[in-house]
This record gives sequence, C-alpha cells and structure tokens, in this order.
Amino acid sequence: MEYAVIADKLVKRFGDFTAVDGISFKVGKGEIFGFLGPNGAGKTTTIKVLCGLLAPTSGSGSVGGYNIDAEQKKIKSLIGYMSQKFSLYGDLTALENLEFFGGIYGVKGPHLEKKIREISLFLNLSEIMVKITSDLSLGWKQRLALACAILHQPKILFLDEPTSGVAPDARRRFWSLINNLASVGVTVFVTTHYMDEAEHCDRLAFIDQGRIIALGTSREIKEMMDDGEILEIKCNRLLETLKLLESETYIKEAAPFGNSLHLSVRDEESAVKRIKFFLDANKIKLYSMKSIKPSLEDVFVRLVKKQYEIRHY
Repeated sequence: MEYAVIADKLVKRFGDFTAVDGISFKVGKGEIFGFLGPNGAGKTTTIKVLCGLLAPTSGSGSVGGYNIDAEQKKIKSLIGYMSQKFSLYGDLTALENLEFFGGIYGVKGPHLEKKIREISLFLNLSEIMVKITSDLSLGWKQRLALACAILHQPKILFLDEPTSGVAPDARRRFWSLINNLASVGVTVFVTTHYMDEAEHCDRLAFIDQGRIIALGTSREIKEMMDDGEILEIKCNRLLETLKLLESETYIKEAAPFGNSLHLSVRDEESAVKRIKFFLDANKIKLYSMKSIKPSLEDVFVRLVKKQYEIRHY
C-alpha cells in the first residue's frame, strides 16, 4: 500500500511537557483516518506537526512523501487544513473568504472563479455567499471552512475537531461530504472526541496523554474487549449509583452513557443478581438492565483505565 501520511516515533515537547509521546502510524492514500481522544490528549499537536506548523522534537514522518521536518513548504502545497476555530474572517462575506483563501493557495483569476462556482455547488453555499461570515450559524461556518480548505483540490485533507459544537444534523451532513471527498481519492485525517463519528472512518487511532493506545478498524478495536460482558442499566439517582458501583469488585469498569450506565463485568449471570440485590439494598429503582455489545467508547474507557494503572502501579 502507498501511504499518504507516516509518523514514526514522533515526539513533541513543550519544555518539560510531552504533548506527543513517540507515536507511530501510517495512513493509506484515499483513507479516512480517525484520530480519537479526549481534549488535551495530543490530537491537535500531532496534526500541527504533520502539517508543518510545528517542528517535531524527535522522530520522523512524511506527508505526501515529503519529510515533515525538512519539506514543510512542499507539504503545505498539497494539503488542506481545517482548524478547530475554522480560521475564517468574520468581517468578510463568505465569497470574500473563499477569494482570500484561494489567493493564499495560489488559485487566481478565472480559475478561482470557476473553483468557487464548483465548490459552492458541491457544498450548497449559494445562499450564504454575500452574507457576512460572523452572522452565519456554526453549521454554515463549518461548511464554509471546509470549502476554503478544499478550494485548491488538495490530495490530503487534515480536519481538526471539525464538528465540535456543531448540531447533530450538521454533523451528519458534514460526514456525508467527507465520504464524498474520500470516494474520489482524497485522504482524510480527522481528529475528534466524538466516538460515534469513528464509525465513519476506515481506520482509527486512540490517543491518550500523547500515546496511541489502540490502532485498527472499528471492528478490530472492539474485539480488543473480549474478556468480559457489558451490562447497560437504567435507574434513578444515576450518578450516585455510579459512585456506589465503582467500588464493587465484580465490576471492572463503570461509566455513564447518556441516561444509562455501562458496566463491564466478569460473569454476567452472577453480576446481574448481585447488581439487583445491591440496588435494592440501596433503595435505588431499577428501570432496565440488559447485555449489550461493547461500543468504541466502552473500549476506550477500558484502555484508558489500563494505561492509568500501568503509569501508577
């Protein structure tokens, strides 16, 4: 396989703080690669190093075949980059933002006009082209930022938390656009802390405190959690129940999921009986309890806990 992005033992330090701690991975051409983890895990720092915005402390890597430490200008010419804050100019219209970013990427004159028409059609931007950007909704700003990032037809697209704070319907539309780009051969490297978005990716890397703790397809990562069962319970006094159950030895992990709790247990049949007895003894009303397949978030919670235990014991 030809690789669009390669990281080899990549390290980035800021003084005594290590933001990226010896990570390695490869991203195939035309692949949607998801880089997942909580805020502060090292996702944005990694993407900035790969884009040539930050120099690595040690290790090596390449983007589009160019060395990230020595050929940043060549890398910048073939990538699109959409930052967390969208990097749009609020006092310009949507059209003026496109014209400005087109100029930065060297797209000018009639060719720029043609690309703007094409991108406007592709992303359905016609109704906002003359509107001031600061007046647009977050969903429209997101779409406009994507348009600015792909105006020059980059081969590799870096998206840093592109759906953060965006409404669910806008997130779904955005991922439809990403899938369309990947279908025509664009490599997409996307960072996110939304675990449900991982299902849109061909492969994933989980990062926590600067280290990759899982790498593979969604299915492969879920199969890492094959040494127990997951029980989903719904009850009243949810957070109180969580704190009480966390100390029970027959429960490996307990975590909140919306209006329910996910419990990783060693022996489902025994655990069900003990949980019912426990809730009844604490006068907690049980609404439902069922066995479910582990989600990516379940796996991530398990892996983060293991890493914590390794570091502290």
